[in-house]
Amino acid sequence: MATRKPAPPAYVCTECGWTTAKWVGRCAECQQWGTVQEQGTQTGILSRITPLAPTAAKAARPITQITTEDAPRRTSGVGEFDRVLGGGIVPGAAILLSGEPGVGKSTLLLEVAAQAARSGRRVLYASAEESPAQVRLRAERTGALHDELYLASETDLATILGHIDEVAPQLVIVDSVQTVSSSLIDGAAGQPSQVREVASTLIRVAKERSLPIIIVGHVTKDGTVAGPRVLEHLVDVVCHFEGDRQTSLRFIRALKNRFGPTDEVGCFEMTGAGIAEVPDPSGLFLSQGATEPGTCVAISLEGRRALPVEVQALTITTTAPNPRRVVHGLDSSRVAMVLAILERRAGIKTSALDVYVSTVGGVRFTEPAADLAIAIAVAGSIQQISVPRTVAAVGELSLAGEIRPVTQSTQRRSEASRLGYDQVVDDRSKTLRAALNDVRARNTSRRSEADIPPF
Repeated sequence: MATRKPAPPAYVCTECGWTTAKWVGRCAECQQWGTVQEQGTQTGILSRITPLAPTAAKAARPITQITTEDAPRRTSGVGEFDRVLGGGIVPGAAILLSGEPGVGKSTLLLEVAAQAARSGRRVLYASAEESPAQVRLRAERTGALHDELYLASETDLATILGHIDEVAPQLVIVDSVQTVSSSLIDGAAGQPSQVREVASTLIRVAKERSLPIIIVGHVTKDGTVAGPRVLEHLVDVVCHFEGDRQTSLRFIRALKNRFGPTDEVGCFEMTGAGIAEVPDPSGLFLSQGATEPGTCVAISLEGRRALPVEVQALTITTTAPNPRRVVHGLDSSRVAMVLAILERRAGIKTSALDVYVSTVGGVRFTEPAADLAIAIAVAGSIQQISVPRTVAAVGELSLAGEIRPVTQSTQRRSEASRLGYDQVVDDRSKTLRAALNDVRARNTSRRSEADIPPF
């Protein structure tokens, strides 16, 4: 292959701009001596791309002159989804919704599409994983049928863009980005190059037409979004839909949001008729029976929402050399640390017991604020102490047995008071031993006071 010859050097006069291919000591134009110098060769991107002047509509302006009146938020019709998005869907926003298979992503988005159609907006639902008949059956079951909801089953990117031109929707849902491919890129659907091309094309259409697009993304074994990391950088909002398959409770969280906070959480419940919002999930994580030893209520903070979560503990004497530690819904490493603190700082022996600790309702409670509730529940199970229904515990335990304050403690206490918890055991008790004695003073155990051993 022939190589390109470098361009001959050019010489220019620094006084009048006269150029020549050969160096001369005197400028032929202005007759100046010593003003002719070699002109540097232009390199980099400017040697290949000619800068273009922007149009008047795209000209740079001071940020103080830019208004947001052209991009008002529009509700999706699902209040919990709007809460996570920051109040609604922004025109031109690219939203990525991820979640494990079977968690209910398609059901949630079908409900969002139906609610948007009922509000008078035309919606295009492009399903690349299911046939139109399958989506229609789910829509009938969940009551998501509407004439303004258009359905297409297509895996080709160019055809989806043709549907957008023909239908002229005001909201587009693509389910999912890993099953759509572009003929311009080699490789099968789902490969990083295909995912990057499909996502970037859809996002470019969203920005050019102020058309909000919701894209469904798969997740890997460890729960992260599948595909190239650039996918999360390209979109405006990244939401994760999660839940335990053994329970009907579902949470949606914003991992990234250019238009709002990322500390909001939406709560849903999967029912036979589809997905239902849970505006106040306070009662979902509490047992309904009588107070039993080994239970304690803590105040969890899910985003900006404070929720009461009941922690239950069961202890059994064992002769095995390695006692069992079974944990569900909590951080197993923190539970092990709390058991060590109980034995060392409070004098409650746990090394010869099988310990089972769980939350009610399948919720995950992994923040340090659960430490004190775990300790009280385990201690109550060992010494048969019942914690009153009006008492909640919130606090982080240090290895020295001290109770440390947690984030948003004022909000947690306010929510506990609203739900009827008259007393909140927290860092005001100073130490774990003092907190346990404080709970013992308010216990409602059926055993007489004389029969109850002190903590």
